[in-house]
Amino acid sequence: MFDWLKPDPVKKLRRQYDAKLEQAILAQRSGNLRLFADLTAESEALWLQLEALMTQRKSK
Repeated sequence: MFDWLKPDPVKKLRRQYDAKLEQAILAQRSGNLRLFADLTAESEALWLQLEALMTQRKSK
């Protein structure tokens, strides 16, 4: 009944993923390629979690 009050974990992960990608792009533009690689790896890990959540939601 009160499902609309619960925070959506998919939206939260998507915002985190978008923020990491933006940070990675800014690091690449500034020439810090090591930081770019680290942030890209973190964003890929977030994307895997996001895909798992979305497939879990679809199977319900």
